[in-house]
Amino acid sequence: MIKGILIVNNHGKPRLVKFYQSVTSEETQQSVIRRVFQQVAQRPDSFCNYLEGIIPEWGSNIKLIYRHYATLYFVFAVDSQESDLGILDLIQVFVEALDKCFENVCELDLIFHSDRVHYVLDEIVMGGMVLETNINSVLQAIGDQTKMHKSSLSQASKGKEGSADAIKTQLGSGTNW
Repeated sequence: MIKGILIVNNHGKPRLVKFYQSVTSEETQQSVIRRVFQQVAQRPDSFCNYLEGIIPEWGSNIKLIYRHYATLYFVFAVDSQESDLGILDLIQVFVEALDKCFENVCELDLIFHSDRVHYVLDEIVMGGMVLETNINSVLQAIGDQTKMHKSSLSQASKGKEGSADAIKTQLGSGTNW
């Protein structure tokens, strides 16, 4: 099971944090983020992308599986039941989906469009369980959601224009404002 997903920049600032196993207080959450970042950031890029992590809040058999892309670390904290290569592939699917969604994803996209980033993640992982690993299915769901969003925005704007016209009609067409 996935215990948590973190995206952290090279300076240790979290850009996305999703805990699937409860971490009670904000101070404890900050401690977990700091501990995970310290364990991952001190490793050279030439080392393998998984290590046995020491995260007391989640128990003793935690693996930290991560990828370092440009200025961001994508870290999945999982229990010993999960496949290391499977989670590395899942990180790749997540990053590719973000890349397609934002056309060359960067740290600023994660900051300014966190709602969309969470939506993409929720299409892939929910409640610590992997839902979808097929990139085409993930992209199709994201595309459908984007279409629905644009449709609702256009209906809302038409509704506002229509209600303004209705108010003008009720007030009388001879009045010039």
